[in-house]
Amino acid sequence: MTDASDLAERVRDGELRLYELEDHADHETAAAARRQLLAAETGADLDAVGDFTFDAADAEPNIENMIGAAQVPMGVAGPIPVDGEAADDEHYLPLSTSEGALVASVNRGCGAIRAAGGATARVLKNGMTRAPVFRVEDVGEAATVAAWTREHVDTLAEAAESTTSHGELTDVTPYVVGDSVFLRFRYDTKDAMGMNMATIATEEACAVVEAETPADLVALSGNLCTDKKPAAVNAVEGRGRTVAADVLLPHEEVESRLKTTAAAIAEANTRKNLVGSAKAGSLGFNAHAANVVAAAFLALGQDIAQVVEGANAITTVEERDEGLYASVTLASLEVGTVGGGTTLPTQAEALDVVGVRGGGDPAGSNADALAEVIATGALAGELSLLGALASDHLASAHDELGR
Repeated sequence: MTDASDLAERVRDGELRLYELEDHADHETAAAARRQLLAAETGADLDAVGDFTFDAADAEPNIENMIGAAQVPMGVAGPIPVDGEAADDEHYLPLSTSEGALVASVNRGCGAIRAAGGATARVLKNGMTRAPVFRVEDVGEAATVAAWTREHVDTLAEAAESTTSHGELTDVTPYVVGDSVFLRFRYDTKDAMGMNMATIATEEACAVVEAETPADLVALSGNLCTDKKPAAVNAVEGRGRTVAADVLLPHEEVESRLKTTAAAIAEANTRKNLVGSAKAGSLGFNAHAANVVAAAFLALGQDIAQVVEGANAITTVEERDEGLYASVTLASLEVGTVGGGTTLPTQAEALDVVGVRGGGDPAGSNADALAEVIATGALAGELSLLGALASDHLASAHDELGR
């Protein structure tokens, strides 16, 4: 059996490349060899990186050139009572972060929501998108391709769905820019986040477009999808799950738990989240939704880069006779409970904490529930931070927690 030292030496000698080590040894040995190589070449101590609990072979679908694992502290907020269509119970929300005070803040917001009897949450729209771009001769041909697409969605669906037993093509929207035609395919991917599923299915449909129209495929992704980049199209049309959560906090709970008033929080939200965000030209109008989305994504095995879209949120607050009404709407929360990082042991355990691991019954219900719980967690985070700002407690809270 080849040992790690021998593999590392063969890489240094140029006999092997870093990505070839699993062809000559088991995954654990290959990872150890890369650590030895890096330690020798950089002087870094990689003992902590190499101290992980899962089988390195199990991570093969998730990582290349593996050297170990990045360990980020995980906390939990809740329980949060969620009145959703899929998540209709109390749920704990695991959060992984290195930002001190974040979990404490979200947990405070959860307490306020719990005291109010819970939050309402709903998935308003669901659809993973992929938008290839085609070349045509001129706008006349572009119009022809767009018209053909609108008339043959069923034909495209047959081709796309031949590649998957779960995904369903729900619509295709053409966009024309001169001699470029973009087709934005939208899929119901059930409990999978579905980016790979949508990509493979769209490739099959593109072959039909090329065969039946004058269009020539230039790129399977034309950036109108839009994946992992700030984009107004996602804010307007949605991507993944469009999900909203809201709550009505009685005045006494606002004052006792958030240490301020409904009027003060409403003003802070208007001037900060709405006016301030508009002046900044922001695509999101919220206090810190990205904090909760990123921490939840890391803990629950979601695609971390999709925080770019997932945190595209609008927070609304108003003072009512009964108390403080607050809502958060996340336009493009891309989540799944099967596939990808959800299969990793730590993340799978965290999904068990939420109660949404694996495929749901009916299909898609677990991912819907996860979206509703994350949205409610984001609402809790918005309430807590707005309360801290309105009461001028933000700096003192960080100071008390030693952050």
